[in-house]
Amino acid sequence: MLKFVTVAKQMPTKRDAAERKHDFHEIYREFAADKAAEQAGRCSQCGVPYCQSHCPLHNNIPDWLRMTAEGRLQEAYQLSQSTNTFPEICGRICPQDRLCEGNCVIEQSGHGTVTIGAIEKYITDTAWQEGWVEPIRPAQERGESVAIIGAGPAGLAAADALRRAGVQVTVYDRHDRAGGLLTYGIPGFKLEKEVVMRRIRQLEEGGVQFELNCNVGQDISFDAIRGKHDAVIIATGVYKSRDLNVPNATAPGIVRAIDYLTASNRKSFGDEVPEFDSGELNAEGKRVVVIGGGDTAMDCVRTAIRQGAKSVKCLYRRDRANMPGSQREVENAEEEGVEFVWLTAPRGFVAEERVEGVMVSQMRLGAPDATGRRSPEVIEGADYVEPADLVIKALGFEPEDLPRLWGVEGLDVTRWGTIRADFRTHATSLPGVFAVGDIVRGASLVVWAIRDGREVAESVLDYLADAPAIAAE
Repeated sequence: MLKFVTVAKQMPTKRDAAERKHDFHEIYREFAADKAAEQAGRCSQCGVPYCQSHCPLHNNIPDWLRMTAEGRLQEAYQLSQSTNTFPEICGRICPQDRLCEGNCVIEQSGHGTVTIGAIEKYITDTAWQEGWVEPIRPAQERGESVAIIGAGPAGLAAADALRRAGVQVTVYDRHDRAGGLLTYGIPGFKLEKEVVMRRIRQLEEGGVQFELNCNVGQDISFDAIRGKHDAVIIATGVYKSRDLNVPNATAPGIVRAIDYLTASNRKSFGDEVPEFDSGELNAEGKRVVVIGGGDTAMDCVRTAIRQGAKSVKCLYRRDRANMPGSQREVENAEEEGVEFVWLTAPRGFVAEERVEGVMVSQMRLGAPDATGRRSPEVIEGADYVEPADLVIKALGFEPEDLPRLWGVEGLDVTRWGTIRADFRTHATSLPGVFAVGDIVRGASLVVWAIRDGREVAESVLDYLADAPAIAAE
C-alpha cells in the first residue's frame, strides 16, 4: 500500500471518441489484474477514510482496496457485496467524483484520487467471471409475503435482502422488464443492459416473483395488493417530467428526456419502437438541443451523438462550475462532439408545423439563492434564436400523485408530493406500508436508492416479527 507517492493515478483505458461515438458499448475498458492491484495499492489506508464516510452505503473501501492490492480478489468481492447489493452497477454509474473519489485524502493532497469506481467494477466483474457470485439460497423459507411496487434499484435491493431472509417477495412494475431507470433510463455506454439483466435473473432464480406490465390502480388496485401481502414497499421512483411554461412548449419535435432515453434503450433490446422508427424520438440527421445540466441531460446529449445527430448543443442556465451533472460526463460529452452553451435558458420556441428553434435568453450569475448557489439572472437585450429540429427537455423529475392515481386514502405526502415516510424505518402513514427511494427523496442517485432498499428490508423484517404480537393485542 501507500504507493501514491511513486505511482500516478491511472483510469482504465478509455476508447477513442471517434470510435465510441458510433456505438452504445461502455467507453472504459477493463483493468488488467496487475493494473487493478497497482492502482488499489495507491490507497493511503488513512485512519479516517473520508471515501467511506462520503459513500451513502458506507462501503468498506480501504479494506477491499487492500485485498485487491494483495491479490485477495474473492475476499474483496465478498466484502464489497456485504454492504452493496449491486457493486458492479455502482462502479459504473456512481458519480465517484462527487462522492468517494472526490473525498479521497490523497486527492486532497494533490496526488490524484484512487480510482475507486473502476476497481469496484473490476472486482465484481471478476467475481461473475470466476463464479464467486452465489445464488440466493435462504437458509429457511418463511411464510410471510411482501409486495414491492417498483422494480428500480430501491425495489430490487429490498427484494434481494428480503429474499435472502426467506421472505416471499413479489415485485410489481409497469414496464415489461425489471430494472426501472437502470434498464430504460441509463444508456448502454454507461451501463450495458446485460449487467442489469444478469442481476434480475439472479433474483428470479432466487425466488423473487415479478409481475410486469402491471399498472397499480389500473391492472390491480393498491388495496388488493395490501390484501394479498403482509407488508408493502412503495419504490416507484419519480417519472413525472418537469415542464416549461413558455410559448410553443408543446410543439412537435419538443420531447421529454425520459421518452427519448426509453425509446433508445428499447431499440438496444431489439424492440419495436414506432416513435423511434418514425423519427419522432430519433436524433439522426437533426440539429439537437438539450435543455438541462444534470446527469439525464448528459445521457441525452451523448445518446444523440450516437444516433447520428447533425449537431448537439446543451443549454444550461448556470456555468460549468455550478452544474449538477458529473464533470466527468461533461468531459466525455465534449470529447464526443457535444457543444455546451453555458448561462443560457429558453424563453420560448419558434415553431410552425414543428419546432424550428429555441428562443434563448443569455444569463449571468447573481446573488446566491437559499441553497447557496448563485441565482441566474437574464441579461436584457441579449436574446437570440438557436436553430433546432429536435429539442429534448431534461429538466428533472417530480413525483406522480400516487394517492390519487391509486385511489388510496390516508397515504400522506409532503408539500413536494413525495411520500411521507419515517427517515429511520421508512414507514408511511399506513400500517404495514413502507416507502423508499426517489418517491421519498425526490430525484436522487442510484446509490441512495440501494441504501434505502437495504434499510427498508431490515425495517420490514422487524415489522413482520412484531406483527403477530400486534395482531394478538
